[in-house]
Amino acid sequence: QVQLVESGGGSVQAGGSLRLSCVVLGNTDSRSWMGWFRQPPGKGREGVACIYTGGVTTTYAESVEGRFTISQDKSKKTVSLQMNSLEPEDTAMYYCVSGCRRAGTDWSARSWGRGTQVTVSS
Repeated sequence: QVQLVESGGGSVQAGGSLRLSCVVLGNTDSRSWMGWFRQPPGKGREGVACIYTGGVTTTYAESVEGRFTISQDKSKKTVSLQMNSLEPEDTAMYYCVSGCRRAGTDWSARSWGRGTQVTVSS
């Protein structure tokens, strides 16, 4: 069973940056889709970015394209999300996921971490 442990959340002013990290514990497929979702206050969960761990393929939500970068470190079994030019609208609980899938505007995931809070003030 895979366990996902997030870290790196916090509070930042608009325009600032944060880097989220996710450690993947347990047996994992070296070729799988990992990613990040988020849940803004009072709203549902939404996909942010996915990465294929067997290659370099990534996909991003339009709202974060050009500002966020997802990456992986296979040796450390971590998936990271570098978030730049943060906006108050990025305030949310961020979740690391495995089995990340995107089909057009539909995003899904199989397993979820507990989440890490990101708060962006104006």
